[in-house]
Amino acid sequence: MIEAFFFIMTFHVYILYSKSINKYYKGQTNNIEDRLRRHNSGYEKATSNGIPWTLVCLIQKSTRAEAIILERKIKNMNLNKTIAFIEKYGGSSQDVGSAKS
Repeated sequence: MIEAFFFIMTFHVYILYSKSINKYYKGQTNNIEDRLRRHNSGYEKATSNGIPWTLVCLIQKSTRAEAIILERKIKNMNLNKTIAFIEKYGGSSQDVGSAKS
């Protein structure tokens, strides 16, 4: 009997918030726990001045290409659109088909 194991990798698009500098940071990863740890440890230069960072939105995608497309869209959102996006999708890990910027 042959056993096959399949590992399904998921990718995440995330939005972090820093209360200390009142800023949002948007990114994508395949390991959200490690990524959040890196942001909050000061390892990532781009976010080291805003520690602590809080995860306010997490969107799951099935491929890295889909995650990159969504990440680009949300990175181009202004503050009001970012807040509206978080209010609509924040706290969920639902698949967002096409978020409009």
